[in-house]
Amino acid sequence: MDTGSARRIGVALTEKQRIAWLRLIRSDNVGPSTFRDLIHHYGSAEAALAALPELSQRGGSTRAIRIADERDALRELEAAHRFGHRQGRQHARDVREIDGAPPLLAVKGNMPTATQPAIGMVGSRNASISGAKFTAMIARTCGEAGYAVVSGLARGIDTAAHRVSLVTGTIAAMAGGLDQPYPPENIGLLNDIWDGNGLAVSEMPFGWEPRARDFPRRNRLIAGISLGVVVVEAATRSGSLITARLAGEFGRLVFAVPGSPLDPRCEGTNGLLKDGAMIVTTPDDVVEALRPLAEPDLFHPRPAAPPVERSRARSTPPDDAERDHIIEALGPTPVEIDDIVRHTGLPISAVHSVLLELDMAGRLHRHPGGLVSISMLD
Repeated sequence: MDTGSARRIGVALTEKQRIAWLRLIRSDNVGPSTFRDLIHHYGSAEAALAALPELSQRGGSTRAIRIADERDALRELEAAHRFGHRQGRQHARDVREIDGAPPLLAVKGNMPTATQPAIGMVGSRNASISGAKFTAMIARTCGEAGYAVVSGLARGIDTAAHRVSLVTGTIAAMAGGLDQPYPPENIGLLNDIWDGNGLAVSEMPFGWEPRARDFPRRNRLIAGISLGVVVVEAATRSGSLITARLAGEFGRLVFAVPGSPLDPRCEGTNGLLKDGAMIVTTPDDVVEALRPLAEPDLFHPRPAAPPVERSRARSTPPDDAERDHIIEALGPTPVEIDDIVRHTGLPISAVHSVLLELDMAGRLHRHPGGLVSISMLD
């Protein structure tokens, strides 16, 4: 996670690179997947920043793209330093392997907690007494077995999971900046996490107040950090089910605690069981299923390579005919990038160049699994 973690992979960023990375990820239309593509294509964040205006124009945008100012990046880093958290290149194996992994994470707390194998626990904000009690039992057993418990700092199940694992290790994934905990009533819990054997992580800027659309990103972190996710009391329309779906897409284990068919809070978890989630009736069910995944040889495989800055000559952009051919192949239905290459017969470098142009113009939509679609101009 932070560049000082024991699980660091690769070379740490210099201060100049860190500022450039922060500016790039904070610029308009640059999400985690786009960030990675820009670094791979241009070789460095500085080169990518210089290319953004031209990319946006070639992609069809009629407005100038907003590029994060160096002064804003410095202010964010200075504010983070004053607050006591670190803004660094993320490199925890599990997070880096997920689709659209965040290039930078803000972290505060006990850094060794990031080196523990982790289990995610999510569920109803309006938890029942029995649901909160069983959550605490699972979290305690997993903590005693050496697992950090990851959750989202929400009311109910999240709170129960965090509180019982303060001593053994807990990680709070936050939807806003580290100084903007939600709900406010859990500020005390967050302080306990920082003061104990816990860690808070966020990919959002310092001072960022969480919005509704930020919580699925937070759920993505929970699923990515964890070897598996346990769902306790989730309604049919629940953010916990988003976390479970993402966990499945990332190749994580998905556990569900069965509940009464008469309790609306259990409709989602019972549905997960119908769809093949692993049933949990005792805490040992979780520990036994995780045990093979936490073996040293399995828990520390060679990770997916993070974006690496290197000198690279700027490639010649596709000509107008190639650009039109690629754009015509796209539509509102998500497709794989390899399918675009096969359909157009053009080099993959040309396809990636045009996708970056469309991305910077705000016309490209990225979907789970690396699929893309286009917003058609009026």
